[in-house]
Amino acid sequence: MGRNTRKRRMPLATKVMAGTAALALGGGGLVWANFYASAHESDRGQHRTLAAGAQVATIQCPDIGQRLRDVPRGARAGVDRELAQLDKQITEAYARLASTRGAQQGDAGFVQNSILGPLKSKRSAALDRIGTDIRRVGGQVPRGLGRFAGCRGMGADQPADGGGGQNGGQNGGQNGGSQPPGDGGGGGQAPGGDGGAAAGPVAADFVDITTVRPGSGALPNGLAANGDSGSTGSFTTVCGVNENNLFNSDNIIVAPGVDNGAHHTHDYVGNQDNNAFSSDEDLANAETSCQNQGDVSTYYWPVLRLQDGTEEFDAGDLGGGAEGNIGKILKADRAEIRFVGNKRGDVVAMPKFLRIITGDAKAFTNGLANANTAWSCTGFEDRQLTDKYPICPDGSQVVRTANFQSCWDGQNADSANHRDHVAFVRDDGTCADGFQAIPQLQVRLVYDVPAPTVRKGQVRDPYAVDGFPEQLHKPITDHNDFINVMDEELMNTVVECINSGEDCE
Repeated sequence: MGRNTRKRRMPLATKVMAGTAALALGGGGLVWANFYASAHESDRGQHRTLAAGAQVATIQCPDIGQRLRDVPRGARAGVDRELAQLDKQITEAYARLASTRGAQQGDAGFVQNSILGPLKSKRSAALDRIGTDIRRVGGQVPRGLGRFAGCRGMGADQPADGGGGQNGGQNGGQNGGSQPPGDGGGGGQAPGGDGGAAAGPVAADFVDITTVRPGSGALPNGLAANGDSGSTGSFTTVCGVNENNLFNSDNIIVAPGVDNGAHHTHDYVGNQDNNAFSSDEDLANAETSCQNQGDVSTYYWPVLRLQDGTEEFDAGDLGGGAEGNIGKILKADRAEIRFVGNKRGDVVAMPKFLRIITGDAKAFTNGLANANTAWSCTGFEDRQLTDKYPICPDGSQVVRTANFQSCWDGQNADSANHRDHVAFVRDDGTCADGFQAIPQLQVRLVYDVPAPTVRKGQVRDPYAVDGFPEQLHKPITDHNDFINVMDEELMNTVVECINSGEDCE
């Protein structure tokens, strides 16, 4: 397997994380690391209390990036750096949370006093710097930004807004909550088990696809824009499955100019000059893995890993094992990339360098507002899961599907929060006022994944999507990214094929 393009420096906090992960490795997988508070922890701002014995598995912080909707262009570089710093602070706090379980059991105030309190102070300073960056160029700082400095402890059973049971009642009783290890509740792993350590996943994150009711659907955000009317054509681009082993833990969209901005490793197909420091000019002049050389677009997604104890090339790197992303990287057997039309009318060309993120890498702590996940198995794709990983029967493969936003504001190739310039179609297939229909990108990834075994609330040899360490590798955090770098001639061909009802390659 290939290596990252740059060696990552490992600060002290991530060394702690790496040590925790290394201790968890054993017996071909991960050992038990289920976490319990010894007394009440209250968060006055949230009016929530974690009772004694409840899991304090991770840290939930307000996502500042989604609250910054009007950042002047002159301030964006500085703001992006501070947003990346906020992510780093959460990672460091989570590392401390994961490495101090004994102290937490002996001190009811440990998490608040030693982890969440200092984290709030660091976040307050970063928010102040964001305000300074915005004011320096004459911008308006959102009122009350400082109130988002505080974070809280969170359990491991469902997303922040209680929406974890998207498939509730359909998953054969697999929606286990925060139960003590060994009780069959699926909330943790028993000592010596192979799956689910500090970074997850746990048994409750998996479901046998054959027990899911046919017709189960994914999140509404995943609506396909096309139908049997309107612009009914399609354009398929074949870009391989990352045969060139291009991996890194950067995120050129969310954290440009920031090393390890994603805190997890990405697969890349298409454009071959993908890192945090690539300019639009670099992207335009890069080579491509796509068969059609006019498509130099960037298509990338977090890698899928089998937690089998394999030490990958990034086992000691930031974004990899140093941040809880451990195990064998599984490349997709097939990466099907297709653009389709709009069921109500024609589509217009995408602007060059349009950036789109679909899904939310922080959906477990952010809630479901931007989540867009769809997990299934070949032969069972009439059953789509959002908050569960499927266990597929023999002869069936795991499928990840992403349907992107397909309405564009007609002006901007990006926006301050990387979302406001694009939108999903409404239920009737139309775009909101002021938005235009563009080709909808659909990405279908098919994997040959050994089926995990779940018994008595324990999972052995689990697989999971890479993610921010505090997201516990929940399936709801899956996401997909795209930068359009098609040349004008090819983009016009895509639009013509779709609007004329042709299926092109």
